[in-house]
Amino acid sequence: MAAREAGGVVLGKSADKLFSLSGLFAVYKPKGPTSAGVLNLLKERLLAEAGVQTNGNKRNQVLKMGHGGTLDSAAAGVLVIGIGKGTKMLRTMLAGSKKYTAIGLLGKATDTLDATGKVTEEKPYDQITKGDLENVLQKFTGDIMQVPPLYSALKKDGERLSTLMKRGEAVEAKPARPVRVYSLSLQQFQPPLFTLDVECGGGFYVRSLVSDIGKELSTCATMQELTRTKHGPFTLEEHALYEDKWTIDEIARSLEHCTSLLPGEPSHKKLKTEHPGETAVSCEDK
Repeated sequence: MAAREAGGVVLGKSADKLFSLSGLFAVYKPKGPTSAGVLNLLKERLLAEAGVQTNGNKRNQVLKMGHGGTLDSAAAGVLVIGIGKGTKMLRTMLAGSKKYTAIGLLGKATDTLDATGKVTEEKPYDQITKGDLENVLQKFTGDIMQVPPLYSALKKDGERLSTLMKRGEAVEAKPARPVRVYSLSLQQFQPPLFTLDVECGGGFYVRSLVSDIGKELSTCATMQELTRTKHGPFTLEEHALYEDKWTIDEIARSLEHCTSLLPGEPSHKKLKTEHPGETAVSCEDK
């Protein structure tokens, strides 16, 4: 097979295989890095293994990849990746449900609605029983209205609300918007901590859910931990590749395995091509 070129670089066999990869697969995003940071690290690993030299953002022009929905820096779990033509599949294939396991903390509220923020309020919670919490959950199941958090990836005048907040600029809360919760259950209750399993649609914020539950219980609450356990057909246990599996061969195997999870490739004529490396689905699920 004749060597191919990418960005003026002659490719060897490993690189040729890398640039032939196309489809969707999932990786594990640990707590700490951003979703974009994980994607860029993955790209760098693959390009380095293939022996392709890149300078800065030129890697985006060399290897086309994107992720299917932002997961907060403080959250962990499934991050779906599109490679090659798979980047065009992200919007249509992954607008479905996602599953999360969340740990909430009663009695404290923070400005970010999670453990990374500053405590803004403290209230007693001793009166709350397991039954009280289970009863409240029913109010947050089905089609509901939800106000997104101020610290979020939503934008105002082209900038993220979280960026504006960190600069100390005044930010108005976005209006409540319709979201869907397919299922919501209490897995553990050890005051002040409680653990929830949530299955929801796109645009849903688990941080807001935990905060709203606290208010409904006449106290306050903040999210301590969040793990995305499923995104579309991709599950954490079966499909997410950990960092030690971020190799060309492992991803090729995963793409082959994950093909059976997806319906026939739809027409993408009406879809705009997303800029590689950016989220290709409007899902701020955190």
